[in-house]
Amino acid sequence: MTYFRKILRFARPYRKYGFLNIFFNILYALFSALSFAALIPMLDVLFQQTKPITQEPVYRGIGQLEAYIKEWLYYEVNSVAGDDKMKGLILVIGLVLLLFLLKNVFNYLAMYFITFLRNGILKDLRNAIYDKVVTLPISYYSEKKKGDVIARITADVLEIQHSFLSVLELIVREPLTILFTIVVMFVINVKLTLFVFIFIPLAGMVISRIGKSLKRKSDRVQTEQGALLSIVEETLGGLRVIKAFNAENRFFERFKASTERFFNFSNSLLNRQNLASPTGEFLGIMVIGVLLWFGGRMVLVEETLDASSFIAYMGLAYNILTPAKAISKASYGVRKGNAAAERVLEILETENPIKDPPDGKSKTDFNESLSLEDVSFSYEDDLVLKSLSLEIPKGKTIALVGQSGSGKSTIANLVTRFYDVDKGSIRLDGTDLREITKTSLRGLMGLVTQDSILFNDTVRNNILMGKEGATQEEIEAAAKVANAHEFIMQLPKGYETNIGDSGNKLSGGQKQRLSIARAVLKNPPIMILDEATSALDTESERLVQDALEKMMRNRTSLVIAHRLSTIKNADQIIVMNQGEIAEQGTHDELIAQNGTYRKLVEMQQLG
Repeated sequence: MTYFRKILRFARPYRKYGFLNIFFNILYALFSALSFAALIPMLDVLFQQTKPITQEPVYRGIGQLEAYIKEWLYYEVNSVAGDDKMKGLILVIGLVLLLFLLKNVFNYLAMYFITFLRNGILKDLRNAIYDKVVTLPISYYSEKKKGDVIARITADVLEIQHSFLSVLELIVREPLTILFTIVVMFVINVKLTLFVFIFIPLAGMVISRIGKSLKRKSDRVQTEQGALLSIVEETLGGLRVIKAFNAENRFFERFKASTERFFNFSNSLLNRQNLASPTGEFLGIMVIGVLLWFGGRMVLVEETLDASSFIAYMGLAYNILTPAKAISKASYGVRKGNAAAERVLEILETENPIKDPPDGKSKTDFNESLSLEDVSFSYEDDLVLKSLSLEIPKGKTIALVGQSGSGKSTIANLVTRFYDVDKGSIRLDGTDLREITKTSLRGLMGLVTQDSILFNDTVRNNILMGKEGATQEEIEAAAKVANAHEFIMQLPKGYETNIGDSGNKLSGGQKQRLSIARAVLKNPPIMILDEATSALDTESERLVQDALEKMMRNRTSLVIAHRLSTIKNADQIIVMNQGEIAEQGTHDELIAQNGTYRKLVEMQQLG
């Protein structure tokens, strides 16, 4: 129930619907019990068990409550119907119908208001998870499979709706229905009701034993569902490679093995869950059978109970079975939902290590320099940067070169604060980045990566990510700087053309130029280019490089370069080697040193 209480904290904004649901459920439960009790006078009229009562009955204490209620009802019927028995019967039938009508009206109203509560919790829960997903650091997703995260947002949240939140409908209604029904049963006959209570706990114990392993079995199902979605996500992301290497069968076998495990786990879970209803019903009927024997003996042999009261009593006893079965089913739902809630709450309660300080500074301008001071950083146990110091003065272009794994992209990730340094500090105009709010820091920076990350939307909306509310003239001006305007105008709908999933309707060069246009529109004082031309052909590279040069004019730039021909004009070139600075200087100075940089240039020229 711990997870259930944590999920219910999302109910606070909708508590008025909860109170209305409780109010109408109380009325539903009350009229549910009374509607069966009202059968007694109708049966008495039918079986001619009633005698005309002409004097108003007198209340003689709680022990005679049933007799008083019956006498009062017969007196009222007699005063209206007189000697006309059919008129009396119609009156009693009308009373029964009215009680059943009210019972169902109140049931509908209770369900009506709980709908707003359930769906409100679900909406806010989804919003909270998505908000957490986008605020958690990038390092979180290097450890988690994307498919598993998707499974938690989709399948696990739906499981919470079906199993956890459905309990909200029963949490008041069914227990109160049982309570009011038992009160009426006590009024009709105490001895018979006490006899019933010997058997109900025994039935409950049997049902309880069935549900104990449901959470564990449900957890296995949901974990496997996450694995299955991960395979689908990897397949769709790498479909070209899979086809190019004829690996369709290999991936199909992986997927088939996952669906086989999911099939077995689901069968085990559902078969255990399906056992609850027939077991509960059979045990309930056993209780009814024992009641028929014991109550029948009281009617026929002991003559301590009249037949009409006994028939109504049996209706009330059966009226307990339906809510009892619902509560039993709900208890399975809570166990099953526990596993889903645990997985969802794991994301919601994950501590974000990259936080804004309570008194974080909002930085709106860049005046002096961006500097790394004695910075060390490691991914888990792999030390990537070792006591590295570097200064990027305002208005200068600093290029980082070196072999893969030398720490170039790590510097870009640290400067944008996707990660925090382990030791040392990174300072913007002398202020540690950890003292600046993430939003204002990233507002000062533009990022163009090797992989052009675009979204399934129009060209216009992809560029607009750089600056919300920009005019069409500003968008087109940014596209012209990025050498993108010409090809955009040749698209079927120009700037309103949808570019498909990840921009797959465009070529690599076109995608990269759109990414540059997005960064140009943002117009930040600091630009970070992470191998922005490495994946392009020569013609596309020329257009992109020209766009990058126009974008970097009069701007502070940190360029991570794979192709060294693109950074000849940089103010300072830093040669990285295994997390340390091996050489630094201008292009001509480094060539003259005849060191690592010159070897890299010669290798690329030979290539």
